[in-house]
Amino acid sequence: MDQSRIRNFCIIAHIDHGKSTLSDRLLEITGTVEKRKMKEQLLDTMELERERGITIKLQPARMSYKSHRSDGTDETYELNLIDTPGHVDFTYEVSRSLAAVEGAILLVDSTQGVQAQTIANLYLAIEQNLIIIPVLNKIDLPNSDVERRAHELMQLIGCKREEILSASGKTGEGVPEILERIVKDVPPPTGDRAKPFRAVIFDSKYDDYQGVIAYVRCVDGSIAKNEKIAFKATGADGTALEVGYMNPGHVPSDRMEAGEIGYVVTGLKDIGAVRVGDTIVSGAMASETEALPGYKEVRPMVYAGVFPQEGNEYEKLRDAILKLKLSDSSLTFEPEHSQALGFGFRVGLLGMLHLEIVQERLSREFGMDVVVTTPSVGYEVTFTNGEEKLIKSPGEFPDPSKIASTREPWCRVDILCPKEYLGNVMALVQDRRGVYKNTEYLDVTRALLHYEMPLASVIVDFYDKLKGATAGYASLNYDFMEYRDSDIVKLTILVAEDPVEALATLLHSSEAYRRGKEIVETLKEELPRAQFAIKLQAAIGAKIIASERIAPYRKDVTGYLYGGDVTRKMKLLEKQKKGKKRMLEHGKGAVEIPPDAFIKVLRRG
Repeated sequence: MDQSRIRNFCIIAHIDHGKSTLSDRLLEITGTVEKRKMKEQLLDTMELERERGITIKLQPARMSYKSHRSDGTDETYELNLIDTPGHVDFTYEVSRSLAAVEGAILLVDSTQGVQAQTIANLYLAIEQNLIIIPVLNKIDLPNSDVERRAHELMQLIGCKREEILSASGKTGEGVPEILERIVKDVPPPTGDRAKPFRAVIFDSKYDDYQGVIAYVRCVDGSIAKNEKIAFKATGADGTALEVGYMNPGHVPSDRMEAGEIGYVVTGLKDIGAVRVGDTIVSGAMASETEALPGYKEVRPMVYAGVFPQEGNEYEKLRDAILKLKLSDSSLTFEPEHSQALGFGFRVGLLGMLHLEIVQERLSREFGMDVVVTTPSVGYEVTFTNGEEKLIKSPGEFPDPSKIASTREPWCRVDILCPKEYLGNVMALVQDRRGVYKNTEYLDVTRALLHYEMPLASVIVDFYDKLKGATAGYASLNYDFMEYRDSDIVKLTILVAEDPVEALATLLHSSEAYRRGKEIVETLKEELPRAQFAIKLQAAIGAKIIASERIAPYRKDVTGYLYGGDVTRKMKLLEKQKKGKKRMLEHGKGAVEIPPDAFIKVLRRG
């Protein structure tokens, strides 16, 4: 189709503001999907997405739309939609979608109004110079307040009231007006079809039969089926075994041209050869064609150990994570060995929901049951010899005498909540070493608080605590800022005076006592008693900061005595005492810690 009649756009919003439902109506009204095949959350293809009612993966779809012109004629347009996730952990999926389009529908729930992630996604779209179409959704609900929410949007993006559309993704009311607005306001793509072929990969997946399938935005030129292709960043060569577009299933076509969004079946079995952000070029012109800018490299925020429950499934876990990484480019991993859990991987992720989704996908898609250790952040350490290193696990933490300085990641945190909960929020953030910056008021009832906080204080259970402190009304967005000097220590746990490497953690010195006390108390509950007393200690270096003791079993060695001299009784008790002492000496390092106890300690963050 002629480029002037192509429109590429995406939908951005806070989680649960109705993106997927609006996408369903757009597909239905344009006749892309027949009514009999229509189902809710059509673009959420993962079983996990449909079950949780959230979007995890970006999903493209092409629609054909007839616009009615004022002179009575119709003009057909090709609309390429990308449905994006709303949760803060999947912001990288959103940023890649925005780089592939020219316009964005900013969707706001008319019952809830602007939320923290709405603002974050809006700034991402503005950075890409996209045309923003503001839409208030869910106007069919009885508690919808269109005028108040429209005023919020006007304040946020500086638009006029008449520029804000009102719609219901559920009933379809107002959706035709959105389609007309896309055709009118979103500019057509500007690629040059006469130039050699260039396309940027914004997503990919692995198919057992077809190999790696790359989802691309064609920027220049065109590509036909069976043409030779090359990948600029990895240097790999291949053949476009099939090209086509999403409808939302795969629809093969003879050719893909500049301005279009579609897929390329590469046939490559090497997962590492196809990278998100790489440029695909024509094989014949590979050396003369320049690569496209691509995307900024995503930086993992959270690290966790992932180990197979069965020790002999290490290879199976590696293959599963490799395939998962192809459809989730923000995932990083490297091999790791733990004394308690065997061989596994140290996995880098964007947040706690991301970790949960990865664990669930490993179980469902690859049949892998895994043990996940407590998530931690990466710390930058400068050694006394000037060398710098990013420490991702306690096992890598050097001796304190070799450390010149340690730095921990900090992030900007935006919390949106009703103003009556401001006191609760401020107390919670202060408890987590947060630094207050300022407060903005969106309207008379809601405030947007800006903080700077250590990332380690945000990732584990901060969101749950925040929801509890605000009766569920607060929304949160956080964004990595920088590394700052900090007093980071390694907390070592000793069981029967023997350090257990798998239970060691890195944390700020101010939190060491609380965490150490928690761990030894958990171990006291979980470890079985022995014939000798078991000491449980939490230490920083040589200094013990918390301790507990598991009392031994005591056999009654004097029970069979009847009468006689008291010295016989004392002699037997003395003999028992010596035996216990000898047993304690041999027992050091021989205390077996059951896997259940490890998991309970590791998950109690």
